[in-house]
Amino acid sequence: MIVRDRPTRLDLAFAVRGSIVPAIAPRLVMLMLLAAAMVLAQDHLPGFPELGGTGFTVFGIALSLFLGFRNNAAYDRWWEARKLWGGLLADLRSFARELELFEPDAAKRHAKLRLALAFIHLHRANLRGLAQDEQAMERGGAFMDTPHPPDAPLNRIAEIIAEGTRSKRIDGFGAKALGERLASISLQQAGCERIATTPLPYVYSLLIYRTTYLYCLLLPLALIGTAGWLTPIFVGIVAYVFLGLAEVTEDLSHPFGTTPNALPLDAICRAAEISLAPHLGEEAPEPMQAKNYYLS
Repeated sequence: MIVRDRPTRLDLAFAVRGSIVPAIAPRLVMLMLLAAAMVLAQDHLPGFPELGGTGFTVFGIALSLFLGFRNNAAYDRWWEARKLWGGLLADLRSFARELELFEPDAAKRHAKLRLALAFIHLHRANLRGLAQDEQAMERGGAFMDTPHPPDAPLNRIAEIIAEGTRSKRIDGFGAKALGERLASISLQQAGCERIATTPLPYVYSLLIYRTTYLYCLLLPLALIGTAGWLTPIFVGIVAYVFLGLAEVTEDLSHPFGTTPNALPLDAICRAAEISLAPHLGEEAPEPMQAKNYYLS
């Protein structure tokens, strides 16, 4: 995730980190070169077709509306994912406080907190598709061979709570509170997995990219007559807007990745470690800092 202070005018004009330009630059150049070739052909080929601008205006408005709809859908996914991870962090903090209230055995309390940290790292690695993540291996390596690694530490926490209830170490009210907290954590986990495994419909991407390229490839026919050799520049500007918005939408629709606009899951996991450290009697690690404006 890109983290910057309020950008200056120079930043807005020339910033590359976090910009979509590197991803679409080859396509912009290609479209501008094709537009230049069409201008050249119009100069040397009699009867080269030219089109009126009215149809392109209507086409452009329709395309922008559809892009806006898809962008809203992608941002909703990104924002819901952020709320779910915020909920996970809040649940882990509450879980630590509830253990202080209901679990008198310090060793059992610490074991459950370490299992909770194993869960959050395994959950992050699972969402990002990382099979050999260092932090996940360190915190939850014992669970890597289970059918669903993030579930395994939660199951183990439930077993320890059940054992404490049977031995009367944890009373009924405490077991109920801790069980409800685990249920809330599982609900947030399932919400994240739903987003990760249910992408935006493929037909949206197909339609957006096909119509965007079709529009940008035909646009020179409407500009050649009036813009002349400025046509490639105008095509580049239009392509930057439409292709850029389409690429941003694609980026936001995958909130758990490692792209510049994805969620900072590593930093959220570090925040969980900082929050649980006092309950474990350990020194809290330093918060993660952005590197070159990027917070992973």
